[in-house]
Amino acid sequence: MKKKDWRVLVVDDHDAMRDGLELLLRRRGHKTLSAPDGRQGLQLLEERGADLVITDLKMGKVTGIDVLMQAKQLAPDTDVLVITAHGTVETAVEAMKQGACDFITKPFSSEEFGIKVDRILRERAERLRLMNENLALRVENTFLRSEASDSAESYGEMIGQSDGMKRVRRFVERVAPTDSTVMVYGESGTGKELVARALHSRSQRRDGPFVRVNCGALPEGLLESELFGHEKGAFTGADRQRRGRFELAHKGTLFLDEISTVSASTQVRLLRVLQERELERVGGEKTISVDVRIVAATNTPADELRFGKEFREDLFYRLHVVPVTLPPLRERKGDIGLLVEHFLQKLRARTRSAVAGVEPAAMERLQKYKWPGNIRELENVVERALVLAEASMLRERDLPFLPGPGETVDFGGGLASSLPETGGIELNRAMDRMEENLVRAALEQAGGVKAEAARLLSIKTSALHYKINKYEIET
Repeated sequence: MKKKDWRVLVVDDHDAMRDGLELLLRRRGHKTLSAPDGRQGLQLLEERGADLVITDLKMGKVTGIDVLMQAKQLAPDTDVLVITAHGTVETAVEAMKQGACDFITKPFSSEEFGIKVDRILRERAERLRLMNENLALRVENTFLRSEASDSAESYGEMIGQSDGMKRVRRFVERVAPTDSTVMVYGESGTGKELVARALHSRSQRRDGPFVRVNCGALPEGLLESELFGHEKGAFTGADRQRRGRFELAHKGTLFLDEISTVSASTQVRLLRVLQERELERVGGEKTISVDVRIVAATNTPADELRFGKEFREDLFYRLHVVPVTLPPLRERKGDIGLLVEHFLQKLRARTRSAVAGVEPAAMERLQKYKWPGNIRELENVVERALVLAEASMLRERDLPFLPGPGETVDFGGGLASSLPETGGIELNRAMDRMEENLVRAALEQAGGVKAEAARLLSIKTSALHYKINKYEIET
């Protein structure tokens, strides 16, 4: 931290001394605050904060010792330098015991004062640097450990004996040992991340990190920082250097979910990393080499991604090296029974349910549904049914929210698929209620990702934000 960034609070009841110390500090490039007594000094510290407090020990009702002790309670990380009169060394020693970082005895020269202040702030800068580095390492290590522990169990949820799932598993076994870039296509909720984790866990990089980024969940500026990292001071709020996900995934696998949502400027940077395997952090000039296997995923069909106007063709070909398309759940109805049994086992403890199985009529209802939200929607339906079920077997009556052929979905708003038997229904109110229910359903299906919810509704993200505000939907 540069000198101009330090804020020093001077507390002294002698005007000449206080003004003189402020002048010396400003000449050395520091920002200053000052107070004529301990009470006002503590108030300034609480309201404005300070990196260093310089206080005279001998003052009025609120002494320097009082300032020291209360300052340590208000701002434990703030350093305190006490000024003592000649012959009061014992008081100075007591101040050190109470937490003062140092003391200086009057009379003192401006040079002695400057040297002491510079040393205190230099040590403070080093201390803060080490604290930030340790914090960053703890955060990154926790992140990487959680990713590694997650990836060990993920392959078990690629469940199914349909031809489509057998094809996907054969693909994983064949491609996983290579370092080739993989593009996973599939509708929302088909399990694209599970394929990415399976590729990683069966690769030679299995002992390295598996790092995921949901590109659709982050705005453009934040996404670049997440992917490539940033240097301290690169933008407002960048108070420390941060490694990006590419660096965190070094010697491992980086999963770029919803790659089709990436902005044009970020696509350019991505293309450079894929071509040259090196990057610069946001706001930085140093070139950093990365050794990362890329697995990307999108719910946009390959032809639409390739020939559309929003995605670079050269980036498409860099990602579309080894493609695989996941089948939607409606094309693998034979796997629904296996998936339901898996989710029963997985969710029974969470829902505190005693349900042991599914009655044939309920299973038939589950198998006849089209599942637009695929496996994610199936899991949500099973969890909701377990919460509502009252018997030891899941019955058809436990699925009132799941429409049969020709029926409409009841999302909880109470809107019927036809008019009431008596009276009518106001069209505008009914349309608003239906629109609100559809927005809520899309957000739930998209896991709260607004860009994905907007895509499901075939509207712009800005329009979705308007409707969320209109209906006061919490997200």
